Amino acid sequence: MSLPELEIWQWALGAFCSLMIGVAKTGAPGLAILTVPLMVFTVGDARYAAAWTAPILIVGDIFAVVYWRRHADARVLISLVPSVALGMLLGGAALRLDDAIVRRVLAAIVLMMVALTIARLRQPASSAPALPHGHASAYGVAAGFATTLANAAGPVMSSYMLLRRMPKEQLVATGAWFYLAVNIAKMPIYEVNGLLSATSLTFSLSMAPLVACGAIGGLGLLHRIPQRAFDLLTLGLAAASAFALFF
Repeated sequence: MSLPELEIWQWALGAFCSLMIGVAKTGAPGLAILTVPLMVFTVGDARYAAAWTAPILIVGDIFAVVYWRRHADARVLISLVPSVALGMLLGGAALRLDDAIVRRVLAAIVLMMVALTIARLRQPASSAPALPHGHASAYGVAAGFATTLANAAGPVMSSYMLLRRMPKEQLVATGAWFYLAVNIAKMPIYEVNGLLSATSLTFSLSMAPLVACGAIGGLGLLHRIPQRAFDLLTLGLAAASAFALFF
């Protein structure tokens, strides 16, 4: 696909997604997952959409890391490295699957994680058991797999960090470093699978100013959202997006 083949509505939809990505990176993380199905519509294929979106996400990640750098929990990230790496390798292999299968697999992962999160969050904080190591590894594999296939690790990581009962600021900050690292790391995977081109990179670069605008506009938004409302918003958007991936 070359840039001249993109119609006006595709440019408009891509621009909207870029703005939402910027807002999500600094103010409302749950919004990012909504761009997953929309970018599929923009590009026309889930696998290519993932590759086209990754550089746009990296721009937003840089803004998020700079803004939230003081709140991140490095221990969470380090503990997930092996399982996320395994998930990325599996996701890279799955890029050769049929597009419809890819979307349904991702939706199933997201819905399972949301259901597990809701079940555990219903327990009082004082009585909730610590997240077992094996469960943490499962989240890491799922996140690596989902982000490589369609930049859809947001619901998985949000569910995981909500289970750890992170405050809003720490959740966003830790997620910012995680997404920056994995989005950079998966670029070679897309290149090996032939999903990147001068056309895709030009499209992504043209969206960078819109990501910046969204990121600046999202600053301070998180502080205005109550913790419970934030949790419900994150889970609700994750579930809604999962159903969108099915169809």
